[in-house]
Amino acid sequence: MISDSYRRLPRPRVRPVTYRQARDFITDHHRHLTPPQGHKFSLGLTNPAGDLLGVAVVGRPVARHLDDGLTAEITRLATDGSRNACSVLLAAAWRVARHMGYQRMITYTRSDEPGTSLRAAGWTAVADLPATPGWDRPSRPRTTHEADGVARTWWQVTTSDWAGVVRRPPRRPRRQGGETG
Repeated sequence: MISDSYRRLPRPRVRPVTYRQARDFITDHHRHLTPPQGHKFSLGLTNPAGDLLGVAVVGRPVARHLDDGLTAEITRLATDGSRNACSVLLAAAWRVARHMGYQRMITYTRSDEPGTSLRAAGWTAVADLPATPGWDRPSRPRTTHEADGVARTWWQVTTSDWAGVVRRPPRRPRRQGGETG
């Protein structure tokens, strides 16, 4: 018989959460970004009582040249500071994405963040990106965002059969004007 002093404490569990739950948690706990526009799926880490300790929101890559149909992006990750919560959520998001058929997952951190949780979850730093003035251009005006003007680090994790090149989906032929379907 195992004495009560040696019993393992219940561990936090990863579970799916709705976009609304993830958005509310990010609003309350993320240090510098607002919730993303949408998602493919969201995961939450809960304690045994069912309280959310953190969330990971996964969507399509924001950069359109990376949106090849095989790449997913963690667009937000927020925790309440619980130990190992970031690493657990990063690893769980990659497992789910792999089961969905994705071959690569990317995310970005600010350059002043060490990326310890990403390394612990098996991710590698791909590039250090300089600060940019934002998406606004004279030809296409855009509103500024919280991440504009901040240097970032690009991280990724891939399957073993990832070719390492961005594969764009085939272009659809344009319809000729004047004809109806």
